Amino acid sequence: MTEWYYDELLNIETEEIQEGFHKSFHYHRYEPTPYSALETLFQFYRLQAEDHVVDFGCGKGRLNFYINYWFHATVTGVEMNEEFYNEAIENREGYLEIRPERENQIQFEHCLAQDYKIQPKDNRFYFFNPFSIQIFMNVINNILRSIEEHNREVDVILYYSSEDYMYFLENQTAFELIHEVTLPGEYESNAFEKFLVYRLSY
Repeated sequence: MTEWYYDELLNIETEEIQEGFHKSFHYHRYEPTPYSALETLFQFYRLQAEDHVVDFGCGKGRLNFYINYWFHATVTGVEMNEEFYNEAIENREGYLEIRPERENQIQFEHCLAQDYKIQPKDNRFYFFNPFSIQIFMNVINNILRSIEEHNREVDVILYYSSEDYMYFLENQTAFELIHEVTLPGEYESNAFEKFLVYRLSY
């Protein structure tokens, strides 16, 4: 399926990639996860309607709408860029025209990732290499504190992950790698074209 097909299906607009780079080296430019990559990931990794997914650096919300449409899971997008946040809100309005019953399952927060308050039911966290390792560590530590307060199984899903992210999770936390999903036709020439799923079980 094409990028255009899914945007049409979900009644959203997410194709455009941000030109240039963010003025802070801590934050990376917006680029949505390709729909073809999401198709591959969810052939091997399944979500449940009871899951609560948080997408850090959600941009215009593509992942959020895709997950809610196919899995009925509750999704929260966290975005610091006001323009992208506003576009995500517009996309939410478009999506709810075709899925009005899902209104309470999709929300967006306009804030820095490290300032997002992890909710007790949040249990799946997605990162498409959105920011520096320093911010990533802060966010993971917020997740760990939330688990201490509300014990639950938690997954961290990485796409196009930096080695720093992997090293931190594998050497400084109790998260364990449970899935590695490579993208056919892409991974052979670019080793970053893969998803990594880390789990912390209670």
